[in-house]
Amino acid sequence: QVQLVESGGGLVQAGGSLRLSCAPSGRTFSGYGMGWFRQAPGKEREFVAAIKWSGTSTAYAESVKGRFTISRDNAKNTLYLQMNSLKPEDTAVYYCAADSHPYSVTVSVHQDTYNYWGQGTQVTVSS
Repeated sequence: QVQLVESGGGLVQAGGSLRLSCAPSGRTFSGYGMGWFRQAPGKEREFVAAIKWSGTSTAYAESVKGRFTISRDNAKNTLYLQMNSLKPEDTAVYYCAADSHPYSVTVSVHQDTYNYWGQGTQVTVSS
């Protein structure tokens, strides 16, 4: 019933850009914080970016700060991740996730906070 679907991944050269989208279905997530995580081969899943339910606060991993931008359009029930100046180290499967608790006043960087997950979209950055 509840589904998160990521799109926009692909192959890009270093220095290029991609925009990922996450479109929930089955229910609205306009009242929930959301985030992006990624997992590279041989590594654990790590935090990338998160946004408050209202879209008024954001958080970023130090490795992507200044290059990635998270945003949301609650009217369209869609989450975005704009990725610029991509590096080979950004290569990973990217997952979107929704908070388990509605109307949180904080923005969480911990994956255990998120209860709903998409299947992921592959991003590959060549050198």
